[in-house]
Amino acid sequence: MTIRTFKTLLSIVLLLAFSLFFGAGTGRAWAAPVKILALGTSLTQGYGLPPGTEFTVQLQKALKQAGVDAVITNAGVSGDTSAGGLARLDWSLADHPDAVILELGSNDMLRGIPPAVTEKNLRAILGKLKAARVKVLLTGMGAQRNLGADYVKQFDSIYPRLAKEYNVLFYPFILDGVALNPKLNQADGMHPNPAGVKVIVARILPLVKKLVAPEIKKEIKKTESKKTL
Repeated sequence: MTIRTFKTLLSIVLLLAFSLFFGAGTGRAWAAPVKILALGTSLTQGYGLPPGTEFTVQLQKALKQAGVDAVITNAGVSGDTSAGGLARLDWSLADHPDAVILELGSNDMLRGIPPAVTEKNLRAILGKLKAARVKVLLTGMGAQRNLGADYVKQFDSIYPRLAKEYNVLFYPFILDGVALNPKLNQADGMHPNPAGVKVIVARILPLVKKLVAPEIKKEIKKTESKKTL
């Protein structure tokens, strides 16, 4: 083998190794997947859904199809309240996620918990996330109208107020396009079926992509710095 042939083969090997490491041809420009924590209720957990059709799984697949390498941790607990979410927040953050999708408060409303209490808990959660420098996408919920005009007004105002105060991304209604549609909900009329989850994912996807964009840029910078070494 001549020296010229050896150099050519070496260049090919190095090029292949570089491509595999940096995800060439896959739409990826960063070395590690973005970690997203989905902290929520049964809507996040996937109550009544066949495995693989829940919100976090469908969203992760949608992100991958959009060229975003992300791993989403399902931290949804059926029946959980804002107080429950706050109580388990530190444990949920143990894996140091890059971003959080916060979906809490619906069970507070269904139990008639005073809106001021729900807001206090959500405020505490957002405060902790801000201190941890974790990007947040806050999803809202609307109160059932049979709870009375005062309750509805107080509850519905919680989410936009907190989103503005903490300067986080905001998706006003997690069940947008799905609520009250029998074709998109399970028999209980409250939880989306797989088709309903697909609608939710499609509608929230642009905001989730915006949520992780800063983290993608960080990974690109890390990759670029490695290239210069």
